[in-house]
Amino acid sequence: MPLITIIIGTRPEAIKLAPVIKAFSNSKNFNVRIVLTGQHQEMVYQVLELFNINANYDLKLMSHDQTLTHITCSSLIGLEEDFKNKKPDLVFIQGDTSSAFSGCLAAFYNKIPIAHVEAGLRTDDKSNPFPEEVNRRLISQIADLHFAPTEKAKLNLINSGIKENIFVTGNTVIDALMSISDNVKLPKINNLNWGIGKIILVTVHRRENWGINLDNIVMAIQQIAQEIKDIYFIIPMHKNKKVRSIFNSKLRNEKNIFLIEPLNYDQQIAAIKGSYLVMTDSGGIQEEVPSLGKPVLILRSNTEREEAIVAGAAKLIGTRTETIIRSVKELINDKKIYERMSKSINPFGDGKASERILEHSLQYLNSKKES
Repeated sequence: MPLITIIIGTRPEAIKLAPVIKAFSNSKNFNVRIVLTGQHQEMVYQVLELFNINANYDLKLMSHDQTLTHITCSSLIGLEEDFKNKKPDLVFIQGDTSSAFSGCLAAFYNKIPIAHVEAGLRTDDKSNPFPEEVNRRLISQIADLHFAPTEKAKLNLINSGIKENIFVTGNTVIDALMSISDNVKLPKINNLNWGIGKIILVTVHRRENWGINLDNIVMAIQQIAQEIKDIYFIIPMHKNKKVRSIFNSKLRNEKNIFLIEPLNYDQQIAAIKGSYLVMTDSGGIQEEVPSLGKPVLILRSNTEREEAIVAGAAKLIGTRTETIIRSVKELINDKKIYERMSKSINPFGDGKASERILEHSLQYLNSKKES
């Protein structure tokens, strides 16, 4: 049977690859091997435990204040050694992280076919998001199978010179979401009653928002919290000290702002369901929130997930303090706008992306065998 190696570096990769792993593991046509780079070690293991998945090998590359160079070089060396010990017939990588790019490059160097999950996302600005935009462009030029989540992503691939093996599957994050969303429970947060006021969930972590952009976001949150007392902000703080130090120094003493540790994936889904709206610079959350019927305000200057904006479920608001305040107040005060956003149709899939990926992968490997 063909050996499939699935490489996971970050928590979002684990979430989006979990349903793919389950689909391939349940098939009688493959052997599956799961290799972790160790980039988001603790958070990845939480996701794998949630989906009842065991990793086969962990490179354990995580280090204090790790750089992109460290992640890339160490992953390349570690994965090359693993491929020599157990050479797979097909390597799966997901998205646009440095661990995904390293996994793709390591497989290419060892002449192993590469399947790219969530292929074709683009902002066409190589500095935003950084380094993800360049990572995914490079991955597309190397990969052999391109699993695009939407028709727009497929068109992006075609426009970048990719002509073969592009398959529109939907986004696997919807598969993951649908498999757990009915059974999640609201996280317990000290001094917060989920039944009072309007709760706004905020997630911010991207490199391009470090510095003045993050200062502007924090200032907007503080002003809204001070002006509207029945608004409650929940902010799971990213592990990076550059992010959490700003939140702690500016917002720690606001009574209606709750600074908490990162939520487990199931807790995060529950928190989205329990919130009035979500503010984020994350990628995956832009896909999850519309699926749960909540408006999402995107704290970025551009997005590779324009489908949510076109569908009316999301609004790109940037990081200017005045714009953030105005956008939040609009959704609080105008019920028609809120209802229109919350009732928009999810453009990212039907929860069957992993099944399609399994089918196309089997056809691809069979065709290689025949040739």
